[in-house]
Order: sequence, then C-alpha cells, then structure tokens
Amino acid sequence: MPFSHAPVIAPDSDGPGRKLFAGARIRRIRSSRGLTQTRMASDLGVSVSYLNLIERDQRPLSASFLLKLASSYDIDIRQLSGSDGSDLADELSRIFTDPRLTGIDVPRAELRELAARSPGIAQALVRLASTAPAAAQIAPQPGPIDAVIRMIADAGNYFHTLDTAAEMLADELRQSGPDLNAAVVDRLRARHAITVRAMPAEVLPSHLRRLDLHARQLQLSESLDAASRGFAAAVQLVLIELKSAIAAAITATGITEPLAARAATVALGKYAAAATLMPYVRFLAACEATGYDVELLQARFGRGLEQVAHRLTTLHRPGARGVPFFFLRVDRAGTISKSFAPGAPLLLSSPLPIAGGCALWHVYAAFDRPGEIGRQLVEMEDGQRFLTLARTVRTAAMPWGAARPQFAIGIGCDVAHAGPLSWSAGADLSGPATPIGPGCAACHRAQCRQRGAPPAGAPLAFDERQRGLTPFRFSED
Repeated sequence: MPFSHAPVIAPDSDGPGRKLFAGARIRRIRSSRGLTQTRMASDLGVSVSYLNLIERDQRPLSASFLLKLASSYDIDIRQLSGSDGSDLADELSRIFTDPRLTGIDVPRAELRELAARSPGIAQALVRLASTAPAAAQIAPQPGPIDAVIRMIADAGNYFHTLDTAAEMLADELRQSGPDLNAAVVDRLRARHAITVRAMPAEVLPSHLRRLDLHARQLQLSESLDAASRGFAAAVQLVLIELKSAIAAAITATGITEPLAARAATVALGKYAAAATLMPYVRFLAACEATGYDVELLQARFGRGLEQVAHRLTTLHRPGARGVPFFFLRVDRAGTISKSFAPGAPLLLSSPLPIAGGCALWHVYAAFDRPGEIGRQLVEMEDGQRFLTLARTVRTAAMPWGAARPQFAIGIGCDVAHAGPLSWSAGADLSGPATPIGPGCAACHRAQCRQRGAPPAGAPLAFDERQRGLTPFRFSED
C-alpha cells in the first residue's frame, strides 16, 4: 500500500486534544483547481456551509473529511498535518533580523497567522527581502545557485519525467548483472566508447571527475571511494543518455540564462544518477522493508550515506510517496553547503550558503564523534517536533599532511511521520525533546543557556542589579 495513504493522520495526531485546522490550505487547494465552494462541497459530500466553516477555521478537519479530500483530489494527507505556514513564518521571522528593522517587534503569532492566511503576500515579502538592496549598497542579482535552489524548491525536489526515465535506464542496466556500478562502466564503453579510468591523485590534483573527449576517457580520482566512483560514472552516463530529459526539465522551469542552465544541468545530472542507481520503486520498497535504515540502504544499494540521504528527500511520487525527509550538510563553522526539502523548518533547510544555525542541534556536535550516527528528538518554538540523525561524512581521501575538509549531514522528519522508521525504536516521541530554534537572531527562547545574541528587533532591557541565565533580557511574545 502506498505510504501516502497509510497511516491516516487523524485530526488529533499532533498531540492529545489538539485539533487540526487547515482552512487556508483547503482554500488554496480549491482555488488551484478552479472550484467553487459549491462544487467542492458536492465532491466531498458535505454542505456548503460546513465547507465555509472549515475554510474559515471555525471547524476542525475530521478524519472522514481528510480521507474524502485525499481520494477526490489525489492529495497527500500529510500536507495538511503540520502547523499551517510554520516554515514560511520562520522565513518571515528571518526578515526581522535585518538591522534596519531594529525596534520593530512583531510577535511570532502574527507572522504565523500571516503565513497561514495570506501565503502569497508572505512569500512576496520573503522574496523582496532576499533581493532588496542592503543599506548604502546594491544587492547582487540572483545567481545560478539561486536559480537551482528555486528550481528544486518549485519542483518539491521531485522531477517525475526524469525520475521515470532514470528508472527505465536502471532496468536496462540490470540486464547486464546486479552490480549497477559495473553495468554503468560497461555501458559507457560499449555504447559511447568511453573508458573509465581511476587516476592517481597527482595526475588529477584539482579534479575528482574529468571527461577527456580526445582520449575518450572518463578520468576519476583515486581519492574517491567505490560508491563515489560509481556515482561519478553514473553522472556522466545520464548526462549523455538522458540529455533530452534533463533539458526538458530545465526548460519547464523557465531557466534561460546560460550559466544558470549549466548549473541546473549539473544538479539534475546528479539527481538522475541517484535515480538510476537507486531506482524509485526498488528504493522505496527497500526503505519500507528496512524501516528507512540508512546503513542497510547503503549496503543494499552500494551507496554512500550522503547519496542515500539525498535520495530519501526525493520520494514524492504521486501515489507512492515515502516519508518526507529533510537533509542538509554543514561544516564546523555552521555553513550550510547543501540542503533539500524546503518544507522543513528554516534552520534545517536554509538556502545555501548560510551560517549560524542552532548550536543545540546535534548535527553541529557530530564532528566530536566522527563516523558515529547520533539520534536526537528536537522541538521548535511553535511545538513542532522532529526526529533527526546526524553523522560526519568524508568527501574524498586526502594525501598525508593535506587539509582535510570536514562535513556533517543531518536528516530527519516530523514526528508525525516517524512511526515507520527503524531508528524511532525506543524513542519517546512525546517525551522530553531538545528545544532548538532558527539561530539566536531569530529565536525568542528567553531561557536558552546557549544564547549568544538577542533576537533581532526585540526590545532589550538592562538591570545592573541582576544577571539572568543569559546577558540578554528582552520582551517575549
């Protein structure tokens, strides 16, 4: 049974006595399909007045209403399970960290209401803030990386035509044997006269992958492990065989600027390579059979942890959705160099590059336990809870004495979707959780001992006669 319809999220699934109100989302679903209230009410078998009350958040969503909505309009019920607009509210909160807005205190409750009631206006404000010129200077125009981020976000990190094309390619490759890495190498040689060679690091001092068309060689650095070499070869194969599918996906996004189009080609080449080596149906079946055990998935598909984590964020095929994961990669300084799944809270999936996340989230402590997978239950300011894993990863082997880049990745999901996860075993998902936030400048937890700066724009108070848990006293919402 597809995961999108099991288990059903009942109105009280977010906690005892908590009812689910999602009027703004229901209204957007209706508007996007060009339906009147009368037509939608008829489709769902309810009265117009009842639908009107739901859209105005004067009635909670019942389980029967959710089931009928999902079956009538092919909607993933989980889209309605979270706090409406919480991720967008976090982005709005980030706007008020701008020094030019110091002294303007907007309660988070108002931001959440704006995000839920008027998401279009909220998104416009976020976009204006991200492109507005800073004081006394002109902000640079959005570059190719911004275009790729927007492409992935708009697609929900799932490109159906490209994904299914990659799955068909995987079926053909498996006819050569169960080892897809070897099948990719054989196909490059047999069909495209390209030989794959591992080259000494001193021969490729500044490359991990290089296509030499004159010698008809795909040269891969010996510093790559077996999983990374297989992935690099798969990238080259899909850039050749799925070239038209990749180009069509880019055209559909409206990207026309040449440099942005090349950046998008690189991104979708990696997407298609992952979809070939971890084909959707087989990978989702393995996820559900193992309880999304990332180490078993690594072993079964012969992939690295980072590759598996990437793939977990793309399981959004209509009718066969997986657990909605977020993913990011950070360095010791807190700079996010990769992030996927824009629906996650701001600090968990910020557009790159950005620094300054929450030091209490264990992804930043993973460097103290290299190679060890850690689990953590975290809670945001609005009460949302997430079960997360974190571990260090290595990009490539480095010569003795050379600087060794260090990164850690974090993956996770809302606790509402954590039931099928093998790594939720023994965790009390309703018990104590680590309180985290979107970085000190956008966090309003007054009693946080880790706080290093006050919230931007919050009214401050100073009293020479006392000192609280932190040096910063400010008014709370």
